[in-house]
Amino acid sequence: MAEKKILCIGLVCLDIINVVDKYPEEDTDSRCLSQRWQRGGNASNSCTVLSLLGAPCAFMGSLAPGPVADFIVGDFKRRGVDISGVAWQQKGETPCACCVVCPTRGSRTVVLSDTNLPDVSAEDFSKVDLSQYKWIHVEGRNAGEQVKMIEQIMDYNSKVPEKSRIRISVEIEKTREPLYQLFPYGDVVFVSKDVAMHFGFNSAASAVKGMYSRVKKGAVIICAWAEKGADGMGPDGVVVHSDAFPPEALVDTLGAGDTFNASVIYSLSNGGSLKEALTFGCQIAGKKCGIHGYDGIVS
Repeated sequence: MAEKKILCIGLVCLDIINVVDKYPEEDTDSRCLSQRWQRGGNASNSCTVLSLLGAPCAFMGSLAPGPVADFIVGDFKRRGVDISGVAWQQKGETPCACCVVCPTRGSRTVVLSDTNLPDVSAEDFSKVDLSQYKWIHVEGRNAGEQVKMIEQIMDYNSKVPEKSRIRISVEIEKTREPLYQLFPYGDVVFVSKDVAMHFGFNSAASAVKGMYSRVKKGAVIICAWAEKGADGMGPDGVVVHSDAFPPEALVDTLGAGDTFNASVIYSLSNGGSLKEALTFGCQIAGKKCGIHGYDGIVS
């Protein structure tokens, strides 16, 4: 029997990445050190990392036909990511992000053209064969529809043996009020540093303790805090910490959070403890920060 897959639902876009030695001043001309096209988007990046780690995985998101989508589809195929669940939209354009990566400052600045492309709907999701999956990760976007999708998974889980149930994770990255309705819907809930700070927390440990009441009974909440590592807490109320694993030289932090999330999911889906998963996530995210793109994170 084929191993069940991990499905990531969310954004895919084209990243046009300019690597610079110093951040450009406004209204000036400058040359970049290098430029590349890269498939981006949180859920899409997490699929890249899962594939590199050796996990069978699938992506579900929206694309609009055209040359940008052709590049994206080709790259998914190169990585061995199943895209049979992609929703091809008749309206809108595939989004594109212009990214300026400045290794000397350790910064990545992103300007996203988030086009009028509709997000995947609960109706799209209803066509998915859930028996293929052991884990479904939802990047918080059109949260109202995503709650309906998760309710479909919960309904499926209620009708199958415990060992066949799908684990659900959600990522709440942006400080947008509608996304907060996702808190009680994940078995694992990833909360960004930005969201934690928006709620008044100044560390990952205080965030997971202070926000645990928002998640459902028995869930795990996780918050990564860049160079300060990551913390998580499960139903036992014990805060678990991992230090960061910074690379010798900071090269490219674009997608580090998506790398962390994917690596944590990979570890937990293979039976790792919360401590093991946080440590593994920080290790792989640290490796990613030391290279351009993703090839080399498991060398």
